[in-house]
Amino acid sequence: MSETKPQAGVDEGKLRKAEEFVAQEEGAANRLRGWIGHGVMALAIGSTLFHLYAAYDIVATQVLRPVHVGLVMVLVFLLFPVAARFRDGIRWWDLLAVAGSILTVGYMIVGGEDFGDRASLPTRDDMLVGALFILLVLEATRRTTGWIMPALGLVFIAYAFWGPYLPPPWTHRGYDAERIVGHLYMTLEGIFGTAVDVSSSLIVLFTIFGAILQASGAGKFFIDFSFRAMGGQANSAGRAIVLSSFLLGGPSGSGVATTVTIGSVAYPLLEKAGYGRNAAGGLLAAGGLGAIISPPVLGAAAFLIAEFLKISYLDVIRMALVPTILYYFTLLVMVEMDAGRFAISKVDLGRTETLWQLTRRQGFHFTSLVSVVVLMVLGYSPVLSVFYATVLAVLVSYLSRETALTPRKLADALANGTIGVLGTAATCAAAGIIVGVVTLTGLGLKFSSIAIAYAGGSVVLTAVYTALIVWIVGLAVPVTASYIICAVIAAPALVKLGVPDFAAHMFIFYYAVLSEVSPPTALSPFAAAAITGGNPYATTLESWKYTMPAFLVPFVFVLDPLGAGLLLSVPKGGDWMDILWVTFTTAVGIVGFAVAAQGWLFGRAPAWIRAIGFLAGVALLFPSIVDAASAALRPEHVAWVKAGGLALAAAMLAAQRLRRAVA
Repeated sequence: MSETKPQAGVDEGKLRKAEEFVAQEEGAANRLRGWIGHGVMALAIGSTLFHLYAAYDIVATQVLRPVHVGLVMVLVFLLFPVAARFRDGIRWWDLLAVAGSILTVGYMIVGGEDFGDRASLPTRDDMLVGALFILLVLEATRRTTGWIMPALGLVFIAYAFWGPYLPPPWTHRGYDAERIVGHLYMTLEGIFGTAVDVSSSLIVLFTIFGAILQASGAGKFFIDFSFRAMGGQANSAGRAIVLSSFLLGGPSGSGVATTVTIGSVAYPLLEKAGYGRNAAGGLLAAGGLGAIISPPVLGAAAFLIAEFLKISYLDVIRMALVPTILYYFTLLVMVEMDAGRFAISKVDLGRTETLWQLTRRQGFHFTSLVSVVVLMVLGYSPVLSVFYATVLAVLVSYLSRETALTPRKLADALANGTIGVLGTAATCAAAGIIVGVVTLTGLGLKFSSIAIAYAGGSVVLTAVYTALIVWIVGLAVPVTASYIICAVIAAPALVKLGVPDFAAHMFIFYYAVLSEVSPPTALSPFAAAAITGGNPYATTLESWKYTMPAFLVPFVFVLDPLGAGLLLSVPKGGDWMDILWVTFTTAVGIVGFAVAAQGWLFGRAPAWIRAIGFLAGVALLFPSIVDAASAALRPEHVAWVKAGGLALAAAMLAAQRLRRAVA
């Protein structure tokens, strides 16, 4: 039976409203028709084919990055209007911006090797073209993501100009327009730096891969598979949300899109099971959030982690493995508690097809998803791995008439592959302005010294300050931009205090992801509330409740003195017994926090049981909290703190069991 049947229970008006939040994250595109629409679609297809060619046959960096940014800017100015009221077509000023994009990028490519050599002493033409290019990048970012990111770019440019007039410790010697424009436009350390490097290779290719999977019906299959696999029990609807968010989130990489896709199908079932509107929306948003931290794709920022740390993307996947398991473990624990709290009932899915029949008919969708990791394990680069996985996804789609990529479906998928990356790519280009100013002025080192000084040299307080900074930045900008900004500014502070660099970057990545469920830009919960008809802010609080235990886990990355970063040490050759021990104690701590948040453990938990759960969570996840001035507790002291946490967890379990038996 078709998966779309449950969608009939979702009001189309609510679905359209939810899709507006997807547009808010990805930008509201022009409604182009006729030959203009076909022309823009052809350009998008050509862009996708160019990036696929670049993945298979090496294209010089000095060509790939500018062409990538140029294609993105041209499509942004054609597809995204200067204001929402101009969405009915392309205006003359859009064509002028397109011409400017082609001119500025073409000028750079034609300049050849000599172009970069004169970055410190740009000519008058270099200055004019470079300044125009920077303005166009900021405008393209504004059209796709709003005012905040361009405004930050302008603030950082102003900082480069007027640094000498600022009070210590923020002061620097200052730079003139020639040096700033040359650095941002004519080198690979500004706009065309690390972020655009990753955007032009990994991010765009994985977006193309996800578009192919969606067009071939893989997303539909993953949701169907999840509900079939989890059917038959009272809490099956909640479990299915968790499983489908993992399967669909992998190729999606977008929290809002995953929330809307799953919610449009699953909410009627959650409603029948007994979930309230706000609780259902919170669970959907929490599941969608998992899309950004789920291997093999994770979010766009994960590709940047590999580039910043100069490690393979396979290592990033390995690092994300245990935290991802713990995240979904958290959701499952909360779902199990929901079954009791909301008196969840079994829902008849109304499908005659069994799990085995469904898997036998369309299980081939798993092959292309798994092939990404398998190819990387075999030694292929991430770029070639996703290239071959994309080709495989196209080929296996023809194993079923229902999923076959007809010429029209394939053309749409190829176009969507590039269109889907426009917002992220524009953000990466604008982030290059910020990164370029940070490297030019040395702001990163200054900021880390300031943060450490304010924290009094304490790793605990520095981590708390860093989390708050990342969270605040994430309120205003997308996840990718939040990670880039904080990786170059805040990560050095943690590294200076002895936190492993990979642990510091993963810590920042996870708190950047938290912005997806943090108002006022909580797009995932707001989209879920649009589907369920719940209150957006109450839904956001529910999503916080579901995700908060898991988002305390990153502190374990940096604060556990027995093995900072052990949860991430798979690529570092960490001792497996130590990794399993830290994972186990963290999981028990999560259960403690879950009991405190849900107020449920085999039944209603009184306040004193919830308090014990909270204390157990603190002791197991943050043993160094007993010495806030320093995380450098002796291992034997930490072991005693964790033993106390396990004892508290056991006491909580035994006491609640006894209460239930007596009752």
